[in-house]
Amino acid sequence: MTASPQALYRCPESLNDVSTHFCPGCGHGLVHRLIGEVVDELQIRERTIGVAPVGCSVLSYFYFNFDVTEAAHGRTPSVATGIKRVLPDRIVFSYQGDGDLAAIGMAETVHTANRGENITVVFVNNSVYGMTGGQMAPTTLVHQRTATTPNGRELSDGMGPPIRMCELISTLDLPWHVERVALDGPTGVRKTRSALLTAFRGQMEGRGYSFVEILSPCPIYQRLSPTEAFAFVGSKMTSAFPVRVFRREGRSVHA
Repeated sequence: MTASPQALYRCPESLNDVSTHFCPGCGHGLVHRLIGEVVDELQIRERTIGVAPVGCSVLSYFYFNFDVTEAAHGRTPSVATGIKRVLPDRIVFSYQGDGDLAAIGMAETVHTANRGENITVVFVNNSVYGMTGGQMAPTTLVHQRTATTPNGRELSDGMGPPIRMCELISTLDLPWHVERVALDGPTGVRKTRSALLTAFRGQMEGRGYSFVEILSPCPIYQRLSPTEAFAFVGSKMTSAFPVRVFRREGRSVHA
């Protein structure tokens, strides 16, 4: 007896069962699904508030079946901080891309982490500006071609290397959990879910600031097929951004 598609696919209660606008092979849909599963498992849907900025995450409120508010570009951690301080019983998370978090929002990112705010930051790193045309981002790899680096990002041209946010955040004293994971296959997806579960559970327990960086495919602007984009994450991106736990229960974890 063959199971029906409806039996094989059950939408988490924390997600709206709607069609996605994300490009084929994009990692955002996977991350949405994992957040929905984690929120359901922890039974915190009625308490959860997401904060989404400008970028590919801008339409998150279409997909999450809980409260989601918008923030000005780069101000996402500050908005999340304000919500959490006013409503400390809520579970508050920011959902940010590399342009929002590591470029225009770098100051907010660092100072929020430095204060140890009891929020969860979900950082989707796809190494490129995905919404505005595929320009170079702070996380673009050396030699990676983008709309603004048609010949590749080159250190010799004064472009600098990609910024490694987990390494930066883990130098601060107060973050409770800092981890980098990768959407590079089934094992990576399971580890991503586990990292999100740890971060959300820590906030529920009042542990403090958690930062989960998720290396994600962007087939359109990585100029690859969906299959090639997942391989790119698992090889090129993980070489530049090592996948591991950097901080666990407030203590640094050495590689």
